[in-house]
Amino acid sequence: MGHQRVSLVAAGGKPHGNDPAMAQRVTGRLLFAAAVLFGTAVCQSTAVAQSGPFGPMAGNWAGGGVVTLDDGSRERIQCRASYVVAGPGMNMTLTCASDAYKFNLQANVVDQGGSVTGTWTESSRGVAGTLQGRGGGSNFEVVASAAGFNASISVRTVGAKQSIAMRADNQFRGATIAMSR
Repeated sequence: MGHQRVSLVAAGGKPHGNDPAMAQRVTGRLLFAAAVLFGTAVCQSTAVAQSGPFGPMAGNWAGGGVVTLDDGSRERIQCRASYVVAGPGMNMTLTCASDAYKFNLQANVVDQGGSVTGTWTESSRGVAGTLQGRGGGSNFEVVASAAGFNASISVRTVGAKQSIAMRADNQFRGATIAMSR
């Protein structure tokens, strides 16, 4: 295989010919500039996302807790959450599992002056419904409702720590979860 010739032109318009060292420096600088631009765009989009009412929640979280079932039994669970925030809206995914229990909760919510409304689904059980509540910044209290199901959900976020408490009126009685970024 032959070598490709690289011809770079300096700012003064003079060719540098076949200078591999110069090509590496220019390529390195271009890659660095691209990385800086990408990093700036990500930071700006994060700043925009975090400026809304759900801003402190934005990002990925992980941790654990306990789920309480109807018979009073309790199981330790491991959880992951992802919050995608855009202005007054947020898309959330929360997945928790133990050896014998799992739930996958997705929600889309909007805050209008401290009033939170939205929809939710729990895919492992095929249940969906509405969310209504209040909150802002670091504390939200909502009620998730569906036919034959009601649950209160409290979310508190302080810095890189988050706690979630759920209480329900069916075979899933509740959960307490502590997560961090």
